[in-house]
Amino acid sequence: MKADSEGVRTGIHYLDGDRAAAEGAIAAGCRFFAGYPITPSTESAEHISERFPQVGGIFIQMEDEIGSITAVIGAAWGGARSMTVTSGPGISLMMENIGLAAMLETPCVIANVQRGGPSTGLPTMVGQADVMQARWGSHGDYEIIAYAPESPQEAFDLTVKAFNMSERYRTPVIVLLDECVGHMVEKVTIPEADEIEIEPRRLTKAPIGEYLPYAYGEDLVPDMALAGMGYRFHVTGLTHDERGYPDMSEACQEWLVPRLLEKIRANADDIIQFVEEDTEGADVVVLSYGISARVSRLAIQMAREKGLKVGFLRLQAVWPFPEKRIAELAKQIRSFVVVEINLGQIFYEVQRCAAGQCETLLSPHAGGGVHRPENILKVIEKGAKAK
Repeated sequence: MKADSEGVRTGIHYLDGDRAAAEGAIAAGCRFFAGYPITPSTESAEHISERFPQVGGIFIQMEDEIGSITAVIGAAWGGARSMTVTSGPGISLMMENIGLAAMLETPCVIANVQRGGPSTGLPTMVGQADVMQARWGSHGDYEIIAYAPESPQEAFDLTVKAFNMSERYRTPVIVLLDECVGHMVEKVTIPEADEIEIEPRRLTKAPIGEYLPYAYGEDLVPDMALAGMGYRFHVTGLTHDERGYPDMSEACQEWLVPRLLEKIRANADDIIQFVEEDTEGADVVVLSYGISARVSRLAIQMAREKGLKVGFLRLQAVWPFPEKRIAELAKQIRSFVVVEINLGQIFYEVQRCAAGQCETLLSPHAGGGVHRPENILKVIEKGAKAK
């Protein structure tokens, strides 16, 4: 279906990434927001609080981050497209309930504007050290979808996509901004409402009395009923059968949990996108995401001017990870150079997928600022000499 024109501020705007993500959420049909102020994400919440009265949305500043994500889950089961926004310490507090959302198969979006950590860390300064937490932060086995925009334009576009993927696969989706992308101001073009595709909610058409909340078909995603539709259903974070009733058995765990993973893994090609891939003839491929990708371009240009054969692979979807493409490229090149504002997180995923077929090198940064292109260049030069 198409976006509701009421919520789409069509035209050219100059927005920071936080506000662009907020506009993306509204364009995608988000009408419930619960959050708690935290640097450097507060601009998103402030913007939504100003815009929601214009579009009939509900904004609630909760008492903390735990209450925020809980309210978001509840609102989704009430029928709203719902969202929260936070940063490092807040996402840590939300993780238990993000796992609950995965278990309940609740469509919702969480934006994490990353800052330097751990703990209170660098509240006003950039980091990219939450990417593994996004994937593994809650306990148990589950899959996650996470997108990493590199610009305010992508903050808008990928927030729309995050809502669509959350509805398509009935899962929480994380938008991994970083402080630089969240606070930089650039041109953002918002299309006409009829150009924005919105994924409809998967609502059941089963007759009253015959609905099984967790029965599923070939795509592994159950249809949903909402509170107030007249269906009787049970919602629990306990291992549950197709009725939603708790079932404390090994057999039920084996029936339920592998499907939560497989509905994402089997559709990885639909979820993963490469915004930029320029790897033809490369000896070294620089892999990056978010603000680090923008700095990496300068280093790649410097390397090419020195005659080095350097390619570029920028991840737009961080999770699920593009395992197949990394493995294919590893057979063709001398080395990957992974550029990220942490001390090695996605680096280890690249190394795992390359499986020793080429060298994998890290250009790290502990946070608080972005890389100097000259430092990335040094790692590229080392990678060009790999055997």
